[in-house]
Amino acid sequence: MSHAENTGTDTKGPRTAPPALEPLSEGKYNKLKWRMLLAAMFCYFFFYTGRQTFGFAIPGIQADLGLSKATLGGISGILLWSYAAGQMINGNLADKFGGRRMMTAGAILSTVLNWCTSFSVGSRSLSFLWGANGFAQSLGWPSGGRVISNWWGPRERGRSFGFYTFAAGMASVLAFVTSTIVVDTLKLDWQWIFRVPVLLMLVGGITFYFVARENPGQAGVVPPASVTEAEEEDDPADAAAFAGESSFQRYKAVLRNPKIWSTGIAIGFQNTARYGLLIWVPVYFLGENWKKGGGGISPLWISVALPVGMAVGALTNGQISDRLFGARRDRPIILFMIMGAVMSLTMYAAPLSVTTGIVVLFLTGFFVYGPQSSFWALCPDIAGKRMAGTATGAVNCFAYLFAGTAEPFIGGLMDSTGNTSLIFLFVAGCCGCSALVALTIRR
Repeated sequence: MSHAENTGTDTKGPRTAPPALEPLSEGKYNKLKWRMLLAAMFCYFFFYTGRQTFGFAIPGIQADLGLSKATLGGISGILLWSYAAGQMINGNLADKFGGRRMMTAGAILSTVLNWCTSFSVGSRSLSFLWGANGFAQSLGWPSGGRVISNWWGPRERGRSFGFYTFAAGMASVLAFVTSTIVVDTLKLDWQWIFRVPVLLMLVGGITFYFVARENPGQAGVVPPASVTEAEEEDDPADAAAFAGESSFQRYKAVLRNPKIWSTGIAIGFQNTARYGLLIWVPVYFLGENWKKGGGGISPLWISVALPVGMAVGALTNGQISDRLFGARRDRPIILFMIMGAVMSLTMYAAPLSVTTGIVVLFLTGFFVYGPQSSFWALCPDIAGKRMAGTATGAVNCFAYLFAGTAEPFIGGLMDSTGNTSLIFLFVAGCCGCSALVALTIRR
């Protein structure tokens, strides 16, 4: 199969002759691959405005609809379970139909479903619409990863996925900031949390479609020899079979690899810690546990330190996995998870002022979220570039199954104890479990 024909999509019937491809110098190709990475980053920078705003709506939903924290934790879990199922499906579809179209479709569909969610009148409508939104959201991450894998080689995956994960971390910052503006600055009702921030995601998705190209072949170019020589050497017979490869064959090839399972379980605990923080830290700062500590600054603005730390941690972890550990991904994962447990225990046990609370919360986000860069670089490392979407979707399925299972438990724990600070003790335990499982990856 020629490079031009391998566009990452499955087609049937006769093809027209592909247009002549333009050979590029290394400098021009580098500009193009950065353009594709930045386009994916720009799009995903807005994606979390479609799903990480729920924690800010919880107090208003409780007051308006009379739902308990346990029920709302269950609804949050439904989104995560739906997202997990969608990852398993949509990662494979990104390999089949291309990440560019899938990512844009996810942004548009999620925007519509967020608006529908804002008109919910009870637990049933809220559960159904928020769950459907989880599936729409799942079209984003593996699709962008598919495009990045097509343009960036294995020696630079820690770097490229570090930047991509940094964009996801900054998306959390944007979700926190826009939600805080809606409820704290503009004093709008909880419904507007689902209506205003997501308009940014709509713009990002449409922009990505017009700026990005699936791979060098679709962009009409040929990578320079220095790039192609550094790529994985696929078996010729395997490459020839890829054109007719079925979805079942891709799933089978990915799921029979034990490293995928180790990676999935390790990120499952890590993502449980991450979403425990993202969903329940705003509840903590709005509750009595933080108010007892005093402070003259709005508690919701203090909570923004968490996603800022997450964004910086993701960028840092991706860089050090390539530069300090020679693309050995398990070591930075283990290191960051241990430090994440330490920082989370400090948030739980130490008496913190406003200033030290901001610093420790920043470091908690830094270490808890940072390893995601290494996890996502592991997917094409383990499964190969041609099944990067399927592998990413499978691993992300693990991540959100674990996180979704924990959400009702966390909400029930807070209902029964009234102690919202227990979230930090729970997060520390998850970080420790992730570090232990990561010992088995050895990649």
